[in-house]
Amino acid sequence: MNHKLIEQIQSEHPDLIINDFYDNEMGQNNDVIIVNESLVFRFPKYKQGIIQLRRETEILKYIKDFVKVPIPIPIYEAFDELEPGKVFTGYNLIEGNPLWRKSLLEIKSDEQLRGLASQLVSFLAALHSISGELASRELQLEASHPREEMSDLYEKIQHKLFPFMSKESQISVTESFEDFLSGEALSNLDLALIHGDFGASNILWNSGTDEISGIIDFGGSGIGDPAYDFAGLLSSYGEDFFNKCIDQYPNGKEIAKRVHFYKSTFALQEALHGIENDDEQAFEAGIRDYR
Repeated sequence: MNHKLIEQIQSEHPDLIINDFYDNEMGQNNDVIIVNESLVFRFPKYKQGIIQLRRETEILKYIKDFVKVPIPIPIYEAFDELEPGKVFTGYNLIEGNPLWRKSLLEIKSDEQLRGLASQLVSFLAALHSISGELASRELQLEASHPREEMSDLYEKIQHKLFPFMSKESQISVTESFEDFLSGEALSNLDLALIHGDFGASNILWNSGTDEISGIIDFGGSGIGDPAYDFAGLLSSYGEDFFNKCIDQYPNGKEIAKRVHFYKSTFALQEALHGIENDDEQAFEAGIRDYR
């Protein structure tokens, strides 16, 4: 398979000299190939992934002038034949390792932690400065209100997951969703361009310099509630580090309630993904605490 993908890159970009390449095992929805130890090529495996990659490519090109942290900026691309194996993008490899929770917990210096929080918040503040209205106009992205999204999610959870959940869990999830959907949290909400999957696996850092070296995987990016990105941070790193971040974000305290609600839906979303995509492992991981 690999050689076919390499041939595809060569046919689209004959000037690129390929000395070596290897598979990156990380890709669930994409075949990911590292070329010359310096370029990352992503080939969507499914039709849906092609639509997503094209949208992600447009978003990355647009936001590169807004953010200061390195992001994947497409240099090579092919979207002429919209078929898996034919469509790809290629960008410079961003150095660094994922900032896993374990790595963060090993940092004892409060100053270092605040420094990392500051870099992450600066990135999010810059990204969120692109209003929903602007993103809709410039990138032709559709905006769906969090109330509609969460209402749809609630309906799916009731139909598909309630049969597997204990009575207590059903009551608790019902109260949580109904309180959120009818409460004050959703009033005065300014939609913006968000990352959409702002968790540990997509935040790269250099442990030697304590610098955030890159933010990757904008496949879930779109117009949404900025609080959703902070829910990714809360889920990845816990309350203490989240508080260090939210303290530095403009009007951060106002979005904290929404952040906690979104975070509370993540396991259920994983279970739902499992049931809808026949992924037993994801389903079990997500439903475990609700049985």
